[in-house]
Amino acid sequence: MASTKEILNRINSIQDTMKITRAMYMMSSMKLRKAKEKLAETEPFFIGTQKGLAENLAHFPDFRHIYFDNRIEDDHETIKRRGFVVFTGDKGMAGAYNHNAIKMALERISGMTKDEYKLFVVGETGRVFFTNNGYNVDENFKFSSNNPTMHRARIMSEYLIDLYNREELDRIDIIYTKMLNSVTEETCVERLLPLKTHKFILEQAKEIEADTEGKSKAAVEMKEGVKHVHSINSYELEAIQKGGDSWFPFYPSLKTVLEKLVHNHFTAFMYGALVECSASEENARMMAMQAATDNAEAILRELSIEYNRVRQAQITQEITEVIGGAKALKKKKRR
Repeated sequence: MASTKEILNRINSIQDTMKITRAMYMMSSMKLRKAKEKLAETEPFFIGTQKGLAENLAHFPDFRHIYFDNRIEDDHETIKRRGFVVFTGDKGMAGAYNHNAIKMALERISGMTKDEYKLFVVGETGRVFFTNNGYNVDENFKFSSNNPTMHRARIMSEYLIDLYNREELDRIDIIYTKMLNSVTEETCVERLLPLKTHKFILEQAKEIEADTEGKSKAAVEMKEGVKHVHSINSYELEAIQKGGDSWFPFYPSLKTVLEKLVHNHFTAFMYGALVECSASEENARMMAMQAATDNAEAILRELSIEYNRVRQAQITQEITEVIGGAKALKKKKRR
């Protein structure tokens, strides 16, 4: 049985640790609030870029460019080298946040050779793991996941798009963590390049159908899958019948406008992922610190009971020794 001094040392040590976990919980809660505010500010820009792409692709579904994939299925997709952008944290003590992102990345590259993929890791935790374990990591792509900014997202985006334009990558996927609510997080994989044209057109069709209460024939056909693509004429005809204007000139060209929209969409997605991951990491750290504090309190209660039990045993032993000594003295005096 441990002595009272040993138990007191453990109690003091746990109390010191609790001060740290409570402080980290408070810091994470403040960072989470700021991250949520940034996320709310980001959404209009991200939705705007998506809507701009969807509207233009709906009018020009047959437009061909390396940024767009017009196929419905990926069955015949030939990819020589795929890039994975993996978002992790710079620090640990965030529950399963980093583990889940790393696990998802490992599942995606499973069965691939080093020549068939390249990892672009955001955050020191993931970068150290993949580098130390011999995975194909881009050494020039070194970015922090803390304090996300649009400037950093744009630098990251331009670097990746440049590799894609130079055909060093055939496809770019992003692996990040989405915070569904205060207790649930989900690790997601999204395709950034090339963009699936039919997905944007489908979203636009749903929006048109909702706005027109189902009166748009082209939108209904796209949503139901009767037609996967439409020429501009079908949209112009509907717009003319409604007295609207569905076509407008592009300057300097349609290609340039769509390329710019893709760049903005890519940057918006990267910034959104940075902010989303920042919020998810702080939320995971809050839950981890709360769990650590709760566990510490439970251990303290057990140690307190153990301390009282040991102290009681010591007092009982001391009383027994005093009584025994007193009896021995009485016997000695009688003799």
